[in-house]
Amino acid sequence: MKLLFPLYMSLSFFCFADENATVTDSMKNPTLQHMSVKEKKKRFLKLLLPAVQKVHDGLMQRYKRVKKNLENNTNIQEIEFLKKIYRATSDEDLLARLKPHPISITLAQAAMESSWATSRFFKEANNVFGMWSSHLYEKRIAADGKRGSKTVWLKKFDTIEDAIRAYYEMIATGKAYNKFRQLRLQYDDPYKITEGLDKYSEMGSDYVKVINQVIKYNNFTKFDKKESY
Repeated sequence: MKLLFPLYMSLSFFCFADENATVTDSMKNPTLQHMSVKEKKKRFLKLLLPAVQKVHDGLMQRYKRVKKNLENNTNIQEIEFLKKIYRATSDEDLLARLKPHPISITLAQAAMESSWATSRFFKEANNVFGMWSSHLYEKRIAADGKRGSKTVWLKKFDTIEDAIRAYYEMIATGKAYNKFRQLRLQYDDPYKITEGLDKYSEMGSDYVKVINQVIKYNNFTKFDKKESY
């Protein structure tokens, strides 16, 4: 599954813009339209950070519990169930699928994919990461453009937290993210882990560069948990 990237937004909006400048919102929202970049980023963190931290903490607790069970050879039934759910081929593969990556990466991707929580997909569907929908009967909204003659549909979530959980689940199960999962199991440094995001977007390796710039410029690493895995 490939995610939509807002190509109409310049890189400067994510990283290098004057924080006192204003950015015109494509939806002509009278409130967002007159917000400075600094104000939009503050609003973004207020909306996203608590939910990201809550989901990340829950996933990390599960990861640590499963890791301990594997080391002690306990709760085998739960481990086998998780392997089946996540299609894990080994104990290590299961841990790679369950370990959440640093919060800084999640925030950087959320900022890009939602244009700092100003995109139509975010405002109308809580779709933080531009996740596509391929199921007719799930909640979804249509994108503005088409691919050829086909309508592009995006998932609609009840809450921001639901969208974040779906994003982590997609990373845990998608074949395209195998390299990313291995890197996040091996490292805690976000700049090493992001090397595995080259297949996340149609931008390819350029996506990795932009994500790293967003993390660095906005000092998102300050939100990463300093704990032993």
